[in-house]
Amino acid sequence: MRTPRSVRRLSLSFVPLLALAACGPSEHVTPDAPALTAQEAALTELLTNGTFSSGSVAPWWNNASTQSYVESGLWRVDVAANTANPWDAIVGQSGLTLTAGKTYTLAFTARASATITAQATVQQEVAPYTSTLTRSFTLDGTSRRFSFPFTSSLSTGQGQVTFQLGGRANAVTVRLDDISLTTESGTGSGPVAMTSGFYVDPNSNPAVWVRNNGGDGRASRINASIASKPMARWFGNWNSNISQDVSNFVGAADAADKLPVLVAYNIPGRDCGSHSGGGAGSADAYRAWISAFATAIGNRPAVVIVEPDGVAQLDCLPNDTERATRLSLIRYASEQLRDRAPNTWTYLDGGNASWIAADTMAQRLESAGVRNVRGFSLNVSNFYPTAQSTTYGNAVNAALNSRYGYTRQYIIDTSRNGNGSNGEWCNPAGRKLGATSQTGGGAELLLWVKTPGDSDGQCGIAPGTPAGQFSPDLANRLIDGT
Repeated sequence: MRTPRSVRRLSLSFVPLLALAACGPSEHVTPDAPALTAQEAALTELLTNGTFSSGSVAPWWNNASTQSYVESGLWRVDVAANTANPWDAIVGQSGLTLTAGKTYTLAFTARASATITAQATVQQEVAPYTSTLTRSFTLDGTSRRFSFPFTSSLSTGQGQVTFQLGGRANAVTVRLDDISLTTESGTGSGPVAMTSGFYVDPNSNPAVWVRNNGGDGRASRINASIASKPMARWFGNWNSNISQDVSNFVGAADAADKLPVLVAYNIPGRDCGSHSGGGAGSADAYRAWISAFATAIGNRPAVVIVEPDGVAQLDCLPNDTERATRLSLIRYASEQLRDRAPNTWTYLDGGNASWIAADTMAQRLESAGVRNVRGFSLNVSNFYPTAQSTTYGNAVNAALNSRYGYTRQYIIDTSRNGNGSNGEWCNPAGRKLGATSQTGGGAELLLWVKTPGDSDGQCGIAPGTPAGQFSPDLANRLIDGT
C-alpha cells in the first residue's frame, strides 16, 4: 500500500427507512447539509472564474449556437433553436490537467427558462474527445445544485469541462453559477490512487482449477483469459473465520501493492432461498459478521460490493417488517464499512438495468444507506451491456439527485456481458467475457465481480453444477461466446 492519505468523511444525519407498504415510494426527505470536514476544506479548484464575480465569462467559451454573458452575477447562456444534438450548443472551459485514478467532483448551480435535459462532461479537448465523466441532468425554472463525483480514467493536460445544451427545437436560456471542478490536494486519493492496479487472486476458483488440472487441454486458455485476470473474492457463511479470511485476502493484496475487490454476501434470507440461498442466521449474527468483515480490512485499501441482489430482492420478502430489517442491516453494513474501513470504496448493490425502476431503486438505496458510502453496483452476476447499465445508473443518480439532493458513483460487473443478455440469468448459453477490470469505461469502475466460470446454480447449460462451483466448460464457453 502506498502511503495512506486522510480520507474525506461526511457527518451524516439519520435518514428514516422507506415506509415499505408493498415497497412503494417514500415521502421526500431533505437531508441536512453536512458540515465541511478539514479534508473537504483542503480541495484544489481546477476551474477559473466559476462565480462570474468579475463580470466576465472568460475563460469560458461558447460555440455559434450559444450566446454567453454575465447577467446579475450569473452566467447566462442563450441557446438557439433547432439544434440536433446536445453538443451542437456547447459551452465550456479547457486546458485542465487530469490524472488517471484521481477523484474529482464537478459541481454547479443551474436553472433554465424551460424544462430541458442537458449534459455535463469532463473530457479531452481534442479528438476523439474521450470522456471520463458524462452525466445527464434536468433543468427547469428552479435553481438547483448538482454534484457529480468521479474518478478520472484519463491522464491529460488537455482536459475540459463542457455543458452540452442542444438537441431541441426551441430556444432556451440557461443560467449557471458556482461552477467548480475540485480534487483533493496531493498526488491522488482513495484506494485506486493508493495502489498500483487491481489484485489478481491466485486462489480464485479458476486459478485453483488451472493449478490442479495442468494436463487438461482447456487449462492454458482458461488461465490466459480468466484465471490471470483481476476479479472479486466473495465472502459469506462458508467462511468459518471471517476476520482471518478477509484479513488474509486484503493483506496479500496490500503486500503486492494491488487493490482487492471483495463481495459481502451473507444477508439473512440470501437469494430468497433460491440457488444461492443461505446467509447469516439472524439479524444479530449478520451485524457481528459485517462488523468483523469491515474491521478486518482496517486502513488497507479495498473495494467492497455489499450484498448482491439484497436491495433488489426486497419484494420477495413476506412482509414490511422483514423488508425494513433487510434495509436496516444493509445500512448498518454501510456504516461499519464507512467507520471501520476508511480507505475502502464501498458500493451497495443496485440490481440490474431491467429489474427495478430507477426511481424505486433510488429510494431503496437511500434507505439502505448509500449516502454513507462511495456508491452502488450494477449488473452483478448478470449480462446486460455496459451501455445499458450506464443508462440505468445515470437514471438512478438522477432520481437520487431529484429526491435527496445528491448522487453517487457506480460500478458495473462486466465479467460476462460481452454478448449482452438474452433475458435468462442462470447459466445461459451464448454469453461472453466482458471488459476486464479497469477505472472508467462508462462507470467509475468496470469490475469482474462474478467469477467467470462459477455456476449460477443447477440450471441452464450447467444443470449439474451447484451455485458457486467452478465449471471449466462454463469458462470455456464464456471465452468463445457459445
